[in-house]
Amino acid sequence: MGDSQFTKRSDEMKINRRDFLKWSVAAVAALKLEMDMDKLNTVMAAESDPPVIWLLGSGCSGCSISTLNVTNPTTIEDVLQNKISMKYDSTLMAASGESAMQALENAVNQYNGQFILVIEGAIPGGSSKNYCIIGEQNGVPLTMYDAVLKYGPKAKYVVAAGTCASFGGVAAAAPNSTGCVSVKSLLSGKTANPVVNLAGCPVNATVMVQTLLDLILTGVPSLDSYSRPRKYFSTDVHSVCPRRETEEVSQPGIYGCYEEIGCKGPDNQSPCPSLKWNNKQGWCIQSNYPCIGCTSPAFPLNPVISVSSDD
Repeated sequence: MGDSQFTKRSDEMKINRRDFLKWSVAAVAALKLEMDMDKLNTVMAAESDPPVIWLLGSGCSGCSISTLNVTNPTTIEDVLQNKISMKYDSTLMAASGESAMQALENAVNQYNGQFILVIEGAIPGGSSKNYCIIGEQNGVPLTMYDAVLKYGPKAKYVVAAGTCASFGGVAAAAPNSTGCVSVKSLLSGKTANPVVNLAGCPVNATVMVQTLLDLILTGVPSLDSYSRPRKYFSTDVHSVCPRRETEEVSQPGIYGCYEEIGCKGPDNQSPCPSLKWNNKQGWCIQSNYPCIGCTSPAFPLNPVISVSSDD
C-alpha cells in the first residue's frame, strides 16, 4: 500500500475523544461491567464538551454545599478541573454583578443547544416574580422565573438539583406565599429533553456529579414516573433498611425500627442506604432518626414524625 493510500485510510479510521468515550461507556454498559469513574481521567473538560450553567433560585444553597463535598466518584477539585466545564455558578465564580451576568449570557449564546442547565432551588412566581432576582441585564432585573424560561429551552439538558427544584420542596411548602413552582412544571413542553429531577434535601453529591457525567457521556438516563434516575430512585428505603427486622421503637434516638413513629422509608425511594452521606459515614437512620422522605414529591410533611404522647 502506498504512503498516500495509508494516510487516507488512517484519516478515515480516526475517532475523536468524545465519540470514543461514548463508545467505551456504551460497551461497559452492554457488558454489565463496573466503570471506576475515579480512573476515567480522560473525561476532560474540553471546549467540545457540554458546559454546565448553574442557576440558584429559592433555596438554602444546601445542594451546592453538598456537591462541593463530593468524594465519590471523585473530588470537587477533579470535577471542576478535569471532568466538566463550569461556565456560570454564582456560588463558585469570582466574578459578580455585570461581569457575571455577561459571562452567563456569553456562555448561553456560545453553547446554545449544547449546555447543561442545573437549577437549584424552587422558582418563585408570586408578586411579579420579584422574590428571586439573579442579576440585571441592560439595567433591568432578571428574575429567576424569567431566567429559567429564557435559558431552559436553549439547554440540551436541564437538571433540577434537590427537592425544591424537583418538586417545590421546603420553598413551596404551605402557604407558599412566594408562589414557588418546580422546574419541570415551569418548563413543561419547552425543553429538548426531559427535565432530570435529582431529588433530595439536599441532593446527594454522588448522584449530582455522576448524573452530570452520565449526561455528558451517554445522555439522559432511564427516569421513573417522577423524572428521577431509576438507578438511584428505584428502591424504597424500608426494603433495604438494616433495621427492618429490628424491634419497633416509640421515639428517635433509640436503636430500632422507626416505622411506627412515622418513618417515611416504606414510601420513599432514595439512594441513602447505599450511598450514605459525608464520605459514606452515615445517614438519617444510622444516626438514630427516621427517614423524613426528602426525595419524595410530598416532602415536606408536617409533622415529619409522630412521637407517642405517652413517652
